Amino acid sequence: MTTFNERLTETTTFIKEAGVKEIDFGLILGSGLGELADEITDAIVIPYGDIPHFPVSTVVGHAGQLVYGELAGKKVLAMQGRFHFYEGHSMDVVTYPVRVMAALKAHSLIVTNACGGVNESFTPGDLMLITDQINFMGTNPLIGKNIDDMGPRFPDMSQAFDPEYRKVAKEIGEKSGLHLKEGVYMGFTGPTYETPAEIRFARTIGADAVGMSTVPEVIVAVHSGLRVLGVSCITNLAAGMQKELNHEEVVETTERVKQEFKSLIKDTLAAL
Repeated sequence: MTTFNERLTETTTFIKEAGVKEIDFGLILGSGLGELADEITDAIVIPYGDIPHFPVSTVVGHAGQLVYGELAGKKVLAMQGRFHFYEGHSMDVVTYPVRVMAALKAHSLIVTNACGGVNESFTPGDLMLITDQINFMGTNPLIGKNIDDMGPRFPDMSQAFDPEYRKVAKEIGEKSGLHLKEGVYMGFTGPTYETPAEIRFARTIGADAVGMSTVPEVIVAVHSGLRVLGVSCITNLAAGMQKELNHEEVVETTERVKQEFKSLIKDTLAAL
C-alpha cells in the first residue's frame, strides 16, 4: 500500500509533467462559480479523472478539472469544482487538492463557495468576505497521525482568513461599488439543507452564512502554511427565511452575479 507522501508525489509529478510550473495562487471555485477559470490565459486543462489519486466531482455546476495558467498577472491553479464530504469522500480526499497545491509551492489559496445567508441583513446575490469559520461537520481533516513536514500538530486558526488579503479585497469592492458583506461561514456536512431550527442555532452562535464545503479545505490550507482569502456568494436565504430551498436557485443566483464575482477576484488577484 502506498503512503500518503508517495501518492502526493505521484499526483504532483503527473501535474508537473502536464505542464504546470510555478504557482502563486490556488483557486477553489464553488457551485456556479467555475466560469472564472475560463478566463485563465495560456491554459492547461487537466480533467480530474486523468490525475492519479484524484476523485471525480459529482455535483451539478462543477466541471471537474484543473486549469493552470495566468489570471490577472498571477500564475494560478484553479479547481473547477471541488469535492464534498457529503459525496462520501473522506476528509483526506476532500482536502487532497489543497495538499497538492501546497506541494506545488503555491503560497496562497482563494476559496469560494455558494452558501445560504443566515444574517438577516443579507440578500441573495450578495458577496461576502469570510472573516472566520465554524466547523460544524463533526470531524476535522487533521485527525490522525500528523505529517510534521506538512504542518504543525496543533495549527493556530486565530487568523485563518488573511486579514491583509481581506483588506485588499474590501478596498477593491468599495472602488467597484460592490458593497461587500463580511461574516462568519459555518460548515455543515450536507447534503440536506439545514432545518429552520439549525439556522436559528447557527445565528445564535455567530454564523452569518452556512454551507457544505470550505471549512475542511481552509483548515488544511492553514496547516500547510498557505495564506487564505475566502469569498462566499449568498445564493439564497437559509431555511426558515424563505419558502423553500433548492440547488437550481443556487445556480441561478451565481449566474446572475458571476460578472461581479469574477471582477472582484481578478481585481483582487492583480492587487495582491
